[in-house]
Amino acid sequence: MISVFGSANMDLVAYTPVVPKRGETVTGRAFAAVPGGKGANQAVAAARAGADVAFMGAVGDDAFGPVVRETLGSAGVDVSRLRVVPGSSGVAHIVVDDDGGNSIIVVPGANGAVTAPSAEDLAVIARSDALLLQLELPIEAVVSAACQARVPVVLTPAPARELPRELLDAVDLIVPNEHEAEALTGLADPREALEALLELVPEAVITLGAEGALYGSRAGGRLRVPAVPVRAVDTTAAGDTFVGALAVARAEGRPQEEALRFAAAAAALSVQREGASTSMPGRAEIDAALR
Repeated sequence: MISVFGSANMDLVAYTPVVPKRGETVTGRAFAAVPGGKGANQAVAAARAGADVAFMGAVGDDAFGPVVRETLGSAGVDVSRLRVVPGSSGVAHIVVDDDGGNSIIVVPGANGAVTAPSAEDLAVIARSDALLLQLELPIEAVVSAACQARVPVVLTPAPARELPRELLDAVDLIVPNEHEAEALTGLADPREALEALLELVPEAVITLGAEGALYGSRAGGRLRVPAVPVRAVDTTAAGDTFVGALAVARAEGRPQEEALRFAAAAAALSVQREGASTSMPGRAEIDAALR
């Protein structure tokens, strides 16, 4: 089982030929409201990739909360630990251009009310093969969950910020994209950034978009796995798809390179579709893509 302690949002997505500059108005071609949030996205990705998944987080008592819960539940995610708190759910305002690139503003809402895992949350985590964490919850909540997990901890350090030493000490695998890796290490070269990350945590994967991914471990292993060449329609949640699928493959005991290829195939399938949770592939699709 995979546990996810993280954010749940409603993504309000505008599709437009170009992202507007400051002070500029452009005409969009489409709009969608799709449940997302890095935590919820990773939970859906892992469930669709074949794992039993439990999600822990919070939504508001607004109209978005039940939609987020239903989306997670319909993907097969256990939402019994998804709390409802007064006020608005988390919201992400996303603009996607015709090249599939995006810009995002996240308003935490109910996610900001999650300050630590409960005893019940920790009991669920203790039965898991891995705990997935991100940085869209208050940092004290992330630190608390990581330090009490007692299972392998996978951290997606996004949105990028300085990480407390006690959090890094509790992380087993960190999975930044190249921009987050640079923000954490100050190094623009991903290969150099990878080595710097391994001074902080035992294992690291840097995702490089169309250039694939780099993996390293303190035990000495280094791998570069290419991305599957596809035309991207929407890259929103591609990284979350990668992390969710990677966690599943590792929990299944796959060799590291095979696990990375499984994750890369899942991410490649997701970028060919619009949306976040709506774009994530099922296990049969991933297996077919690998064949």
